[in-house]
Amino acid sequence: MDLLLNAVVLGVLLGCFYAAVSLGLSVSFGLLDVPHVAHPAFLILASYGVFFLNDSYDIDPLLGGLLITPLLFLLGLAAYRLYYETFEKRGSDAGVRGIAFLFGIAFIIEVLIILQFGVDQRSVSASYIGKAWRIGEMRIPVRLLVAFAVASALTILLALYLSRTFMGRAIRAVAQDQEALRLMGANPVRIKQWAFGIATAVLGIAGALLIIVAPVDPTLDRAYIGRTFCVVVMAGLGSMTGTLIAAIILGVAESIVLSTVGASWAPAISFAMLLGVLAIRPQGLLGRRS
Repeated sequence: MDLLLNAVVLGVLLGCFYAAVSLGLSVSFGLLDVPHVAHPAFLILASYGVFFLNDSYDIDPLLGGLLITPLLFLLGLAAYRLYYETFEKRGSDAGVRGIAFLFGIAFIIEVLIILQFGVDQRSVSASYIGKAWRIGEMRIPVRLLVAFAVASALTILLALYLSRTFMGRAIRAVAQDQEALRLMGANPVRIKQWAFGIATAVLGIAGALLIIVAPVDPTLDRAYIGRTFCVVVMAGLGSMTGTLIAAIILGVAESIVLSTVGASWAPAISFAMLLGVLAIRPQGLLGRRS
């Protein structure tokens, strides 16, 4: 029972971290219908940006994540504009060709990271990395507590932005009915471009959390394709609250499997859960949010 309790607690903390790395995909794929398979590659790129700032200038990883957020926002604006002009603007087969295009971007990012930083794992240093809180027989890494707190705050802030601000409501409206939005005098393309920029910008913080939780390498994005898509689909496309709930479910499931069966089975959990959700409840836990 102690082992199970420890696995559940660590799984909840890990799940909140999974929510942070999935929030951007919940916007880009869940609300904008962009098959953003390059999302994990942008995440790893953000982690290496945080590593560079920490290694070269001794900047705290979380502060480094904040500093690179504007750059990622601009990168997201440019990426969506290129995607729209090249594929989405041209017709109904944009989805299939867009997936190939985004896979190409992911591959290019991976190669550029390898050329600049090599293939070795990279990590950061901070006062809270390597420490742990002991509660009875339970040992909780402080880095997971930091990830839990920051990820929870990021989820709440993004949910409030989408529900309380004019641009946030416009993003939800463009996911529901672009033509109606256009008749109201708004430009759906610009709104989607802005939303994609936000979806990429939040990866600044998510990338910082990723490299705080564990070392990163250029190919780590492949491990997060299944996890992020599983969380977003299981949540209900575009649901921020559902993203947090689904991520916690995935984190607890992975943690229990890791503690009972072994580490080799943990990565398969996300794909198994994704297939199960698609078969039983394809609309997700909370349904699509619009």
